[in-house]
Amino acid sequence: MDELDRYRLPVGTGWPEIDAKSMTVVDQLMVDILGISLVQMMENAGRALAALARARFLEGDARGRRILVLAGAGGNGGGALTAGRRLAAWGAEVSVVLARDADAMTGIPAEQLSILARMGIHPGEVSADPIDLIVDGLVGYSLSGSPRGRVAQLIKWANSRSVPILSLDVPSGFDATNGILLDPHVRADATLTLALPKRGLASTSLAHAVGALYLADISVPPGLYDRLAEPLAVPPFATGDIQRLLRPGESA
Repeated sequence: MDELDRYRLPVGTGWPEIDAKSMTVVDQLMVDILGISLVQMMENAGRALAALARARFLEGDARGRRILVLAGAGGNGGGALTAGRRLAAWGAEVSVVLARDADAMTGIPAEQLSILARMGIHPGEVSADPIDLIVDGLVGYSLSGSPRGRVAQLIKWANSRSVPILSLDVPSGFDATNGILLDPHVRADATLTLALPKRGLASTSLAHAVGALYLADISVPPGLYDRLAEPLAVPPFATGDIQRLLRPGESA
């Protein structure tokens, strides 16, 4: 029987790391070769993030739990907003704080924000109100340079709260090109990375910021990685579409 972690999610092995440049190519191949849109990938990411939030941080039941979604303007923010929508549909009390004005949001993240608005969930400001979980979707793998402005402010605010943080793909402030933490960066209790672990995430030295590391399937066929300039041998998500990745010496 496959090993499970304490939240009954399968423990995965054999997953190679990928850097930011190669992940950008994978995203584009998904659209160009397979016709799988960014909307579909974002929906997969958000559903998985919501499922992990419920399993790991909400004791399997989202009803009445208070979730704060911190969302940036890019795809990472869109995935976090999608997760917020799913959690709200499951009975959670969801609030949203944006890294930029709502009127400045564009593309798919703006569409997700519009759906939330039709559900009665409108972006606001951070407050001292009690919350059960912070969902970090401020900046994803495309980060270039240290977080600045409002993003940096929200990172520092999240770290100042005695509340669990679940990051999407990478903790905001993680440089996936070089596999290093920049200043400031989110100190997550868990991170759900997408498709493949980003370079450096599984490093023991970064565990204090990444937290427990999970990997989610966003429907990339393993054979697609053969098209990269440096092909990667990638296993299928055969035992579950959310996998726990263990560092050396770490227990499930």
